[in-house]
Amino acid sequence: MKIISLQPSVTLILERLGCLNSLAACTKYCLDVVPSLRDRNLPVVRDSWSTQPEDLLPVAADLIIASVPYRQESLTAILKSGHPVLALAPHTLADIFTDIRLIASTLNVPENGESVITSMRTAIHSVRTRAQSLPHRPLVYCEEWGKPLIHSQPWVAELVEIAGGRFLGKPGAITTPEAIAAAQPDIILAAWCGAGSRVPLEKIIDQRQWQHLPAARDSRVYCIADELLNTPAPTLVDGLHAIASAIHPGIFSPSISNAIRRIRTQLA
Repeated sequence: MKIISLQPSVTLILERLGCLNSLAACTKYCLDVVPSLRDRNLPVVRDSWSTQPEDLLPVAADLIIASVPYRQESLTAILKSGHPVLALAPHTLADIFTDIRLIASTLNVPENGESVITSMRTAIHSVRTRAQSLPHRPLVYCEEWGKPLIHSQPWVAELVEIAGGRFLGKPGAITTPEAIAAAQPDIILAAWCGAGSRVPLEKIIDQRQWQHLPAARDSRVYCIADELLNTPAPTLVDGLHAIASAIHPGIFSPSISNAIRRIRTQLA
């Protein structure tokens, strides 16, 4: 079976399943998260948010696998391609496990899917068990986008709770600088979609006049690499470790050194 992957999350799942050879085409963002694909000279298509029919029509494939985020126009383009489509829309960790299982079953490697899920659950359980014994649960503001301000997705809220924090606000909702300031978060985590680890922490604190928030006073403002929190794939385990290291730095450390970046100075 040959697959067109329209999101990095799909490609990462295929990698963990041992099914990269099934790829017929992928996005440029897939090449960023799985660099080994650069040597395969696969056709590069636009993602689930921006794809056009002309991207997909020339590619010989048995199935398109797409995932969030979407636009109405891109969904229409995907359907016009004439290929069978598997459209994923996860919200929670349970949904992500279901998607991994579904992709594995589609590719006739169900046992690989169960192995990936078991590995993720084991890592999550380990962090949860260690965090449960800690007495303090800081209030954590997680930001997925900065203009407008958007709270991170529901699976990120779950990861914050697992790591021993309290998620501020409604997952996925738009908010304002004033609402966040009124809540007085202990920790700020920024993971902007498409920004990698390039969120300008000092600038956003200054522009929003957040210098006197507990998070800024204590220099607990962090950027976590976008792909570790906004990509519904097995890499969320690394995102969990980064979150845990921000919430309880004396107990946890990030699983990869460039997963998390801290604001340079105290801003009180």
